Amino acid sequence: MDMELLKKTYVVTGATSGIGLASAAALARAGADVIGVGRSTERCRQAEMAVGSLNPATRVHYLTADLSQQGEVRRLAFMIKDRLAADGKVALDGLVNNAGTYTYWLTLTPDGIETQWAVNHLAGFLLTHELLPLLRTAPYARVVTVSSDSHHGARIRWDDPQLRRRYDGLAAYGTTKLANILFTVELNRRLREESSVRAFAVDPGLVKTDIAMKGTPALVSWAWKIRRSGGTGPEVPARCIQYLLIEPSIQHATQQYWKNCRPARASQAALDNRSASRLWMLSEGLCGIGEWSS
Repeated sequence: MDMELLKKTYVVTGATSGIGLASAAALARAGADVIGVGRSTERCRQAEMAVGSLNPATRVHYLTADLSQQGEVRRLAFMIKDRLAADGKVALDGLVNNAGTYTYWLTLTPDGIETQWAVNHLAGFLLTHELLPLLRTAPYARVVTVSSDSHHGARIRWDDPQLRRRYDGLAAYGTTKLANILFTVELNRRLREESSVRAFAVDPGLVKTDIAMKGTPALVSWAWKIRRSGGTGPEVPARCIQYLLIEPSIQHATQQYWKNCRPARASQAALDNRSASRLWMLSEGLCGIGEWSS
């Protein structure tokens, strides 16, 4: 157990299964307090009990929120602030934007946004915005967003970023994973004068999760089941996420996209500063937050 982590608190979204659950468990074992986030009340209860039992020296709390809805993201931010205050804390040491989804058909959220765009990108963008004051209060803090090598070959169609006119689930997924890295690039640019907050995007690799088996045609579910059989367990990317959250030596690292605790090669499109700035402004508009000052 890392004694230094006993003083730290990390938020992990999508923390009731897969990479998120494994990340929450790894942090708790290491001695950190964990605030997990999930959509199902019952699954949150089960995960809280399981993760909380791993280390009696840590505090583990799970909060329920549907991150496809921006009102829920804002409500979650308030709950996190209240939870920290109840634990006598004024700072947040890290945020893991892990929650993600895949939809085969075009599906809109109650906010009128394509579901993958809402969950995979905008939820993390908005939650980071809401929690940034708490992150800035920490001695050093990290924002880790789970991307994917599916971003390679993807591009944002600026005249139709949500692909509403000709929807393709896989293309939409790749676009949101590209957006995860562009968000990281622009966040770091806007925080460049600060040494306290650093952002990273992580490629988890092929992992044995159920992401493409929910609400998809039988053939798609079968294909994903075959493909994921060659993947790793979620503990593998969880180790990289934990490294990016707590490793002191990378606080000023210039590399922004990582895999297996090492810098990885992102696409040229993912590191384009002009696209990152353009996506940021688009995201501000979709979240209705006006200009997000640095």
